[in-house]
Parts: sequence; C-alpha cells; structure tokens
Amino acid sequence: MSSGQRSKVVVCRNLGPDVMSILEARPELDLVVWPQDRACERSWLMENISGATGVIVMLTDKVNAELLDKAGPSLKVVSTMSVGYEHIDLKEAAQRGLKVGYTPDVLTDAVADLSVMLALMAGRNGGIGVDLVQRGQWANFSWSPFAMCGPQLSTTAASPTRKIGFVGFGRIAQATLARLVPFGITHCLYSSNPSSLPNHARDAALAKQHKLQAVSKVDIDELARESDVLFVLAPGGGETYHIVDETLLRKMKKTSILVNASRGTLVDSDALAKALREGWIWGAGLDVVEGEPNVTIDHPLVKEPKCVIVPHIASATLETRVEMATRAVQNLIGGILGWEMPSQVNLSNVL
Repeated sequence: MSSGQRSKVVVCRNLGPDVMSILEARPELDLVVWPQDRACERSWLMENISGATGVIVMLTDKVNAELLDKAGPSLKVVSTMSVGYEHIDLKEAAQRGLKVGYTPDVLTDAVADLSVMLALMAGRNGGIGVDLVQRGQWANFSWSPFAMCGPQLSTTAASPTRKIGFVGFGRIAQATLARLVPFGITHCLYSSNPSSLPNHARDAALAKQHKLQAVSKVDIDELARESDVLFVLAPGGGETYHIVDETLLRKMKKTSILVNASRGTLVDSDALAKALREGWIWGAGLDVVEGEPNVTIDHPLVKEPKCVIVPHIASATLETRVEMATRAVQNLIGGILGWEMPSQVNLSNVL
C-alpha cells in the first residue's frame, strides 16, 4: 500500500463500540459499514463491494464467484466472524489468491457450556416443563411419582456407569467432556474421521486427567449403542452429511439423549423426529437444524415435545461474541497489512 492510500473495507455488520473502534483507529482503512441491525442485504453488499481490499462477513453472507467478481482484483482478504466457513467458496478464494480468516478457539467454551445445557434440558424434559408453565398450565398439572421424570445425567449408587459419546473429538468435544466429569461419567467414547489413526497416548492422558475408566475411539455403530448421551460436534460438509440417520438412531438406547451443536446437516431431521415420536431415544437438544433459519412451527422437530431447540446461539455470550468480532477484525487487518493473521484458513489443498 502506497503512502496516503486508504484501503476500502466493507463490514457486513456493526461489531459494537469495543471492536469497531479497532477498525476506526486504523488510518489506512476506509470503512463502509452496513447501517442496519439485521442481516446485510445482498443488494447492498453487491453495490458496495466493488474496489474493496477486505470484507468482514457473517454466516448469512454468501461469498461466491458472483460477489468476488463484483469485488474485483483489489480484494485481498475475506474475514468471517464464525468458526464455520461453508458460506465461503474456498475454491474461488484460492484461485484468486485471497486470504480467508475465521474465528476458531474463541467460542470453544461457550459452545461446550451450551452443549451440556442442552443435554440436561433434553434429559430432564426441560422443554416440556417450560412450555407447561408458559401456557399457564402448572395449576392443572397433576403430580405423580414418575411424572416429568427423565434419565439422570449424573451417576448414582444404583446407576454407577455413564458413557458419553462424541461424533467428532476436537476442541469443543474435549471441553464438553471436561464439563461433564463432575457428573461422575465413567467412559468417553468417540468417533472421528475414519482416515485418522487413534491417538492412544492422548486418550490415556485424558482418561488419567479426568479419572475415567476409558477414553476410546470406536466405530459409529458402537458409539450409537453404548452412549447414554451422544454429542454431535463434528464439522459440516459432504463427509458428515446425515451421519446421524435412521440407521444410527435405531441403534441408540431408549433412554439416550442426542445433542447437536455443530451443523444441522449432520442430523437427518425427519429420522430424528421419527425416533422421538416412536421412542427409539429419550430426547434431543439442538442448537442447529438443517435448513435454518427456516424452521417454522410446522417443522417435524418443532412438533416433538422431547426435542429442545434453540436458534443457533451456542456462541452467544457477551464475552465470546466480542472475542469473535475482535478476531475477525485482527484477521482482516493482518491480511491487508501483510501481517500474520491470527486464524487463517489453509487453502493449500483446496485447488
């Protein structure tokens, strides 16, 4: 960048005063910010992206050939305020020599917290209970010894074994495991990319650290059969599409809980609704649903009382969102000024 020349940067959402001030303090940048507190309109983005050096996008902003063509050759950096980047055409970005930033790690704890919350809500009929109170029906609820009961997450003297399963065993899954240890879980089972070898040393270290009987990589069938709670925390994409399908759900325990806080595409919604309706599993807690946000009251999972759904809010803590926005800005500035980007997507194997 020549002296005195400013780089146009398009920001698809106001990131709040703590983070916008970082951008505003850079004299090299000429900011163009979407002015509304709602998803950026595609027409506005297409109108303003031309000649930009960098752009900060959200999950709702599709970065494809159409947008990149409109931006032109000046574009150097695409920075997304998300850990996922399915909305970015990585092949197009790589072909154009672009740098792509994302925000991993900073949301690990928030997603792990919510995953445990969903497991508890689904197991203890939290959705049914909240609905009963909000409809003003508590007074009409007739107590009985086993009304509103569900499977207990923690171990008891009479039920001393708990097996927790994970589809995917990365940072978020391991953080979720750590949070479950005080509940007295005894076994951790996981499945991951079939091409990856078991990491026996790491698994033994985790078992020792958390005082578990075992941490074991197993096949998906054993994972389904043995897990009392099955957490889906794997990346999206073709390899994991509908990995939780009717076949898997039929193998799960009738008292088991399914939690998905990764991507909606990993779970076949129709199969899960059928599993809940017919009692193959006890309940489900979902932060994500395939086809979101177009999830209406007529959706088969919304109709299921034992399915607790929240609208993709796993990273929605004040602390985490500020960290995510800050990382997105740091990635953008680093990419434009030729510095190291804190979190850059590896595009070397895309082409």
